[in-house]
Amino acid sequence: MKEISFNIRVYGILINENKEILVADETRFGIQFTKFPGGGLEFGEGTRDCLKRECLEELGQEVEILDHVYTTDFFQISAFNKTNQLISIYYFIKLISPAIFRVSAKKFDFENLIPGAESFRWIPLNQISEKDFTFPVDKKVAEMIKNKYNPG
Repeated sequence: MKEISFNIRVYGILINENKEILVADETRFGIQFTKFPGGGLEFGEGTRDCLKRECLEELGQEVEILDHVYTTDFFQISAFNKTNQLISIYYFIKLISPAIFRVSAKKFDFENLIPGAESFRWIPLNQISEKDFTFPVDKKVAEMIKNKYNPG
């Protein structure tokens, strides 16, 4: 029998001065997907420390963790391991210094198409949609952000 466990993920919602939100395009396990920047909690880390580490790894930059946005409140199986229940935690973040990471205008604009490849792009807040994201929890958060910044 396979062991059932939890997979805890922590993501950052970064909104720039142009009212755009940062998204990450990635490829892993032969799948291309779009999500918010962030990743998996490691044993011994708090959620805020995890997000700071993930932003250093992915963006190459330090961030300040701001307000909590959302924690998964429904049952979700991991897309990559069917024996893991996924719990995702989202925070607003801001860069401590000006952005230095590479940003593209098109989806999945990888410098090298290798497992773990990432690219980043900005989406205007007034155009954000759950359709921009691959996974159910990111879709829910995108809808929440859309409703917060584009009510009605």
